[in-house]
Amino acid sequence: MRNRREFIMLLGSAVAWPLAARAQQAAMPVVGFLNSASPEGYAQMATAFGQGLKQTGYVEGQNVAIEFRWAEGHYDRLPKLAAELVQHQVAVIAGGGPHAALAAKAATSTIPIVFTSGTDPVKLGLVSSFNRPSGNITGVHLFLSELNAKRLGLLRDLLPQAKAIGVLLNPTAENAEPQCSDLQAADRRSEFRFNA
Repeated sequence: MRNRREFIMLLGSAVAWPLAARAQQAAMPVVGFLNSASPEGYAQMATAFGQGLKQTGYVEGQNVAIEFRWAEGHYDRLPKLAAELVQHQVAVIAGGGPHAALAAKAATSTIPIVFTSGTDPVKLGLVSSFNRPSGNITGVHLFLSELNAKRLGLLRDLLPQAKAIGVLLNPTAENAEPQCSDLQAADRRSEFRFNA
């Protein structure tokens, strides 16, 4: 919950930054929201996104517009959707997850991009470093993949007799390889045999 609030506050700040610069270009600034999920599965987060903007003084339909683009689980659609947002000249792109952020980064080097990622954004190539992301992109790293060793340890505690653990990963996802590497490294330090 705390990470979501931090992301929303970061996004609100990122929205404020380009809005002043683009005020003379458009009567109402537009925030681009790009996500690989479907609107149905992400409804609660999309509502929280709007509430976070409202907390920073931006109310959809009054002083900001939001253009939503959903890939509905088809990562191959993200580049086209990101290009649509760029063509629409949005003030900022909120990339929900690494897939959307990578597509937005490939689509523009000038429009600010704010992302969330559970995989190391430096390893993914989203940013050049944590301290100095550089370029037009910044975001929140949730350190989810770094918890893999803890997860395996918890499973060992819960299932001490288990000899193998299987993990399902989407092999086409940009974060599949880092997650698999993290799990294999954690596996080498545990008694489990990991199968991906």
